[in-house]
Amino acid sequence: MNQPLNPPPAIRHPQPSDRIYASPPHFTVRYRVGARLRWTSAGGADYAALFLLAGRLRWRDERGGAGELAAGGALLAAPGEQLSASAAGRAELLMLTLAPVFVLDCAVRARIVRGDAAVGFESPSVEQDARLARLARDLADELRGGEAGQELVVSALIEQGLVHLLRRHANVRRTHNLELSRAGLVDRRIRRAVELMHANLEHDLPLGELARAAHLSPFHFARLFKKLAGATPHSYLASLRAARAQALLAETDLSVTEVGARVGYASSSHFSKAFRQATGLTPRAFRNAVIKK
Repeated sequence: MNQPLNPPPAIRHPQPSDRIYASPPHFTVRYRVGARLRWTSAGGADYAALFLLAGRLRWRDERGGAGELAAGGALLAAPGEQLSASAAGRAELLMLTLAPVFVLDCAVRARIVRGDAAVGFESPSVEQDARLARLARDLADELRGGEAGQELVVSALIEQGLVHLLRRHANVRRTHNLELSRAGLVDRRIRRAVELMHANLEHDLPLGELARAAHLSPFHFARLFKKLAGATPHSYLASLRAARAQALLAETDLSVTEVGARVGYASSSHFSKAFRQATGLTPRAFRNAVIKK
């Protein structure tokens, strides 16, 4: 008598795995592995970097540039620059966001730039840099390990990687229009408006109020802001709110609703939608992925 054949086991595609290490307000680093992963720099207020540890992905920037990245490569975006990438198959990523003040402080301490310089990148993609790839792999290993002293090791690796990026891939621009403020290195023509955003994340800030802070008409302010910051005032403010929300979710036990209220969202559903648009995760998923210190 023939025995019935057992059906082959169903193929299970593992769900994306997330590990997030947050050190507000300086940096946030996220390790992720899964299929069909996507990433965007969002053109916000921070520096953003993507390190491809395994797999392949396609990327595109706002100026029409595009390409394919292999394992060991990286994508780099300065504040206001928009980059997006997607992996067709399974990939392993390390994603980093850096506050402009942190980047400038590191660059000045390393004597790479002076305090009046704006730091950008020579190219949005880095394809052949063995040391950078090794530092990214070491950082990912540290996030997965969770051993004693993790905070010291992560901070040291971040600074080593940043110094290497500044030495090998930075494009430094000096201009008399830049001023250092608590919001970072900001063009003096929009500095007051940017500082107003930082100080009032929990309040509605109409375009007219921001324009008055810069002593410009709303029309001219919106055009100038987009030209200088690389993002509209609304998009820039949304990126500041997302960064502050990440800090609150990582460092406090406030409810998601209260975190949303503290960054200017009266509705928790509106906050969740905006947060997911900025980070790719819901606020609860982000909090669950944060490595507890």
